[in-house]
Amino acid sequence: MRTKTVCVSALMGLSLIAMAASPVVAQSKAKKVEQVRPDIKLAPEVEAAKLRDAALKSNEAYEFVSQLTTRFGARPAGSESERNSAVWAAEELKKMGFDTVRIDTFPLALWERGAEGLEITGPFAQKMVVTALGGSGATPPEGVTGEAAIFETYQDFTTSTADLRGKIVVILQPTVRTQTGVGYGVGSGSMRRQGPESAKARGAIGYVMRSLGTEDHRFAHTGATRFLGDEGLPALAISPPDAEQFERLLKLQREGKAGPLRLKLLSTPKFLGNGTSQNVVAEIKGRTRPSEIITIGGHLDSWDLGTGAIDDGAGVAITMAAAKVMIDNKMRPERTVRVVFWGSEEVSQPNDKGLSGAVAYAEKYAIAGSGETHIAAAESDFGADVVYSLNLPKASDETFKATLGNVLFPLNIYADRADSTGGGPDTGPLKTKGVPVFSLQQNGTDYFDVHHTVDDVLDRIDPKKMDQNVAAWAATVWMIANTSVTFAPNPK
Repeated sequence: MRTKTVCVSALMGLSLIAMAASPVVAQSKAKKVEQVRPDIKLAPEVEAAKLRDAALKSNEAYEFVSQLTTRFGARPAGSESERNSAVWAAEELKKMGFDTVRIDTFPLALWERGAEGLEITGPFAQKMVVTALGGSGATPPEGVTGEAAIFETYQDFTTSTADLRGKIVVILQPTVRTQTGVGYGVGSGSMRRQGPESAKARGAIGYVMRSLGTEDHRFAHTGATRFLGDEGLPALAISPPDAEQFERLLKLQREGKAGPLRLKLLSTPKFLGNGTSQNVVAEIKGRTRPSEIITIGGHLDSWDLGTGAIDDGAGVAITMAAAKVMIDNKMRPERTVRVVFWGSEEVSQPNDKGLSGAVAYAEKYAIAGSGETHIAAAESDFGADVVYSLNLPKASDETFKATLGNVLFPLNIYADRADSTGGGPDTGPLKTKGVPVFSLQQNGTDYFDVHHTVDDVLDRIDPKKMDQNVAAWAATVWMIANTSVTFAPNPK
């Protein structure tokens, strides 16, 4: 899908006001952010427009994600590469001029992928391209063999009364391509997360599902599944072309031209014991209301297949750069802007636990008696394509959304009339504690082409689209930080 070119010339009014009311300020080399001309108070939307335009002229975000993915590659939760990337990121944030930077560690059960494979044995013998789901159970070293129980959709599987004892379940349901990613949400919440446990309860010895991906390339998409107890069912994702191969074989079966298929499945992941992961937390302290916190960020960990460029190196880079443009322009917000690089967003944990970094952050910072009030939170975790809409919770100031919408309009972003319902996975634990969450919706039409695959690499990022994201985040956060607006908690 082609996206519109970002144009800033449409907001001449705000830009002219900014030029007339404030002297030109050179790029500061100072390491600490200061307020520009504290004796002159500009309207927040004028200052937000200034930050927006400055962000469009910088490639800070792209440079950061380039360094991150080049230096550390994949960053599985709890791994040495994730830990080293956190140390490096903290040092970079200190150099950028953030007032405080710290690394908070938390416990984590470490997971390792192991060997994986799937092949048809006997008639129609061939190997398939697969990858284990995060949290998959293990087969013996020699694998397991069984008859394939093939279902075209997940609903077919859940409504079927077929005997699955000793069989390997195969689900062929494709992922619908949408701008919002809702097609993925349908599959990840049921087919991937719940499917293996459901198959296990019905006596299956293995579970195979078509990857939650929207491309037609022959690689598989990983992702977390859930399991209860000590170990889950061996569970694999299969590449889209191989799933379509199964579709054709199923057709032959229905035509009486093929008998039952026999499969051999191998998956040897394991949990390595207890370890740690970490959150990186950096702040620009609020000038007048430092205890009022706006938390933004992305997750630093990634799956082990690619280098985690779009998921979610892009998100940490975009939100970091949105705060840094305030530092570079010597503009200190009234409320505190906190940037968090959450650890361990991706990997499953025993007994259906996850989001370890987000939970650790919420339990440390969003608690009664902490002396802090979280005004709002949001995460960038949907790649690096352009932002097209803003979703806010219900605001105390009914004009706030319209005013901010005018600032974002030149970026081809509209303010959605509907209230936000989420702010990204890592804001979930904050939301449950009553923190309002907002979102800057990105174009996700192509996101699931490479999501959770070997093809999640830096080449998939367009630097100019990243700049548009940074501009949107900088303007939005500045507006929240420099007004008295408050938001109602999102519905749980």
